[in-house]
Amino acid sequence: MTDLDHRMRGFIIEQYHQRPHRETGESPHRRWLADGWLPQLPENIAALDLLLVQVATGRIVHRDGIHFQGLRYLDPVLAAYVREPVTIRYDPRDITAIRVFHHDRYLCTAISPEHSGRTISLKDIDTARRAHRRRLRSQIHERIQLVTDYLPTPAAPPAAEPAPPRRRSPLRTYRED
Repeated sequence: MTDLDHRMRGFIIEQYHQRPHRETGESPHRRWLADGWLPQLPENIAALDLLLVQVATGRIVHRDGIHFQGLRYLDPVLAAYVREPVTIRYDPRDITAIRVFHHDRYLCTAISPEHSGRTISLKDIDTARRAHRRRLRSQIHERIQLVTDYLPTPAAPPAAEPAPPRRRSPLRTYRED
């Protein structure tokens, strides 16, 4: 997926935006710069994050940080918000850092100290969890097989004669009767 992202970015920036358009005769990049038009930019980097990072979820701040997807996120600012509900926003392609908002106001960017300096995606976590579950399942099946092999086979109970079928009365009766 990372390779696809790099190739798409390269295509858009280096080829598509540099190639002349059929109708205008200019490249999109040159046309963008020629008009002198600038888009309305967010006030700060936190507002840009709020616009770009779409995945949001609610969490409670604990004494040891915010827990999400089996990871723990810390930042000194969070100490003042223990037991408070917050909204976190994250990039599914890299969840080693999350942006924390309290009442739609940016607080901080909390990081997972165990994974700082690395990139971990939600897909990586899901893949690791599935592999772990498969290993556990196979271990359980192996142990069940060992136990069944170790235990003696139980003797078959003596066959009991089946009871004769009860005749049903043609009249319907109720429990109360």
